[in-house]
Amino acid sequence: MTPHEREFTCPDCGREIPVTEAMLEATLRHGCPVCGATVEGGQPTA
Repeated sequence: MTPHEREFTCPDCGREIPVTEAMLEATLRHGCPVCGATVEGGQPTA
C-alpha cells in the first residue's frame, strides 16, 4: 500500500480493498466494486 492509499472495508461483503481518495469517493457514490452494495459512509481505515 502506498502512502496515498487507504483500506476500504465493505460493510456488506466485508472485503478489504486498497483505494486512493478518488477511488474511495467513487466507491461511496457507486457502491462496492466487489459486491455492488451501497456503501454510504463505508469503512475507510488508515
